[in-house]
Amino acid sequence: MSGNTRSDDPPHAFDAAASGIEWPRLAPEVLVVEVGRRGFTNFNYIVFDRISRDAVIVDPAWELDRLVAMIDQHRLRLRAVLITHSHPDHLNLAEPIAEHFDCSIWMSPQEVAWARFQSDRLRCIAEARWRIGTLEVEALLTPGHTPGCVCYRIVDNLFSGDVLFAEGCGLCMSNNAAQQMFDSLELLKQQLAGNSRIYPGHSYGKPPGQLFANVLRDNIYLQFKDPDSFVRFRMRSGQGWMKAFR
Repeated sequence: MSGNTRSDDPPHAFDAAASGIEWPRLAPEVLVVEVGRRGFTNFNYIVFDRISRDAVIVDPAWELDRLVAMIDQHRLRLRAVLITHSHPDHLNLAEPIAEHFDCSIWMSPQEVAWARFQSDRLRCIAEARWRIGTLEVEALLTPGHTPGCVCYRIVDNLFSGDVLFAEGCGLCMSNNAAQQMFDSLELLKQQLAGNSRIYPGHSYGKPPGQLFANVLRDNIYLQFKDPDSFVRFRMRSGQGWMKAFR
């Protein structure tokens, strides 16, 4: 990909918190799209306002024609591509989707710098609440899996990428990254209500859309009270595979 990073606000978006305007919190529709390539499965999410048909897509990957067809079938106006982090299975269709629907690509500046991602459609987003068309999107910086991971909250739905799964949390490449992951999970525990729905990038047994109250109860990575214990457990040897959470 080529081009320059833009730091100006995305089209169809402004800082909702800074505006001082209280917007109605209407529940959006969430289309859960399971996509895959060579046996590797991801979940993509198309989130839209039922009335205006304004929409965003989270971490589009692998199946371009299918995603385009779904957006067209539901007569949606795609306003932005939201990227949680820059690993290929979350990013590889960002540019084609954004080009097809003439919209911007959102990513944190920390992730852009780390991944050296470039696109003429790229917008570096601050940790804030943003209005995209008629959707309110809050970006939460949650490093650990990568240095610039972002979770996106849309009303009571959290799109958590590879930070938080129903069954565990994302891989960490160092003790420092695991410390960051602990802090990020603590942030989510502080920010999320029990009735929030969790939509991760992958599932290891439980379907997307789990109540956070249940995830908080059952997910072993949310039980640690201090960072040192968390880091030791997250970085323990002999895990065997990234989904071996216990």
